[in-house]
Amino acid sequence: MYPIASKNVAVIGAGAAGLIAAHELRQEGHKVVVFERENQVGGIWVYNPATESDPLGVDPTRNLIHSSLYASLRTNLPREVMGFRSYPFLYKRGSHRDPRRFPGHREVLEYLKDFAVDFKLCGLVRFGTEVWHVGLIENGKWKVTSRKREGNAYNDRNQEKLDEVYDAVVVCNGHYTEPRPAEIPGVEGWPGKQIHSHNYRDPEPFRDQVVVLIGSAASADDISREIAKVSKEVHIASRAVQNGIMGKLAGYDNIYHHSMIESTHGDGSVAFQEGSVVYADIILHCTGYKYHFPFLETNGMVTVDDNRVGPLYKHIFPPALAPWLSFVGLPWKSKWIAGTLSGRLSLPSPKEMMADIQAFYSSMEASGTPKRYTHNMAGYQFEYDDWLAAQCGCLPTEEWRKQMYVETSMRKRSQPETYRDQWEDEHLVRQALADFSQYFSKVPSS
Repeated sequence: MYPIASKNVAVIGAGAAGLIAAHELRQEGHKVVVFERENQVGGIWVYNPATESDPLGVDPTRNLIHSSLYASLRTNLPREVMGFRSYPFLYKRGSHRDPRRFPGHREVLEYLKDFAVDFKLCGLVRFGTEVWHVGLIENGKWKVTSRKREGNAYNDRNQEKLDEVYDAVVVCNGHYTEPRPAEIPGVEGWPGKQIHSHNYRDPEPFRDQVVVLIGSAASADDISREIAKVSKEVHIASRAVQNGIMGKLAGYDNIYHHSMIESTHGDGSVAFQEGSVVYADIILHCTGYKYHFPFLETNGMVTVDDNRVGPLYKHIFPPALAPWLSFVGLPWKSKWIAGTLSGRLSLPSPKEMMADIQAFYSSMEASGTPKRYTHNMAGYQFEYDDWLAAQCGCLPTEEWRKQMYVETSMRKRSQPETYRDQWEDEHLVRQALADFSQYFSKVPSS
């Protein structure tokens, strides 16, 4: 047996990451407070039809909207893959529930609410409370300054702030709120409108417009097809485009693939690197987001450089501050953090962690991977998950989950229009449901 060391831990954010972090920390015996600026759990999965005053999302004085969801968004993974291992994402009957394998965003929010209720997590959450500042103080502890929301806004001048001291801080504030628009030569003199997908909700503003959409990830695929139904033309500019697929998209009369934008001009023209030119009304940036921690002060021990948060050991712990500061986004991360804080699990020395980080950075540089992809685990996600599970003494990712993920990814590329509603992996679904049955009795009744 190990001596249990219960710590006072602040968790920032009550989205999926914050909820599972709170659950694992409490399971380990820690005292947990979760700070959530909105009035409900769910984080990014809370839909808000409002958009920001700056549609591109670069004006620091703009009104901030946390949600990046668009009205029609459906998951791009099946629910069997998405759920927490010990709390399967199964369909529940109800007037507002969505039975589809690839459900709409509201169903994901309902799932997270169910998780919070069933495991009695809501009592740990301070709703309508924004973390204003997190900073190191004496004895290696953290001062967390927060403020309550007044109605639907925060009042900087009149709002009273609360200072509290915690042993550890777990950052779970998400990374889909600070837009990262593309840099476009000549755009300052280009007369059209620009918008980031963070502020996209529905296709109506694009009706009868010529749109240049930048990006090639999931949101770009969905949004380009949705706005094509009402817009005059949609021109997709992407680094990932290959010469063989430039030109009109099969099955559409008004969607065109291009290489990246070469330049924009005062007459409204947009020139692409392959030589074509279009006259556009709107440039829509589906270009991702920046990691953003405006509340966090670490005296330079953690920085964000070209979207690399670092240095972080295994994308979680800054060596100089471990385990008292951590960044989380996965269940195994939360279990590992909880175990290290209690003393049940141990970390390498700060020197060893820094050596591991430097080796990782060197491997990225040697392979020509840009710094901004430091935390992109697309090529080794399950290997990483299984390594974390091993640190916690847990079983690796189920084989059916890995296969289902791979088969979905293949269908997404070959059948982008229908992969959410047509599939051939029923044998994997049966394996998943059989696997889930072992967890049903472990879920506490609400």
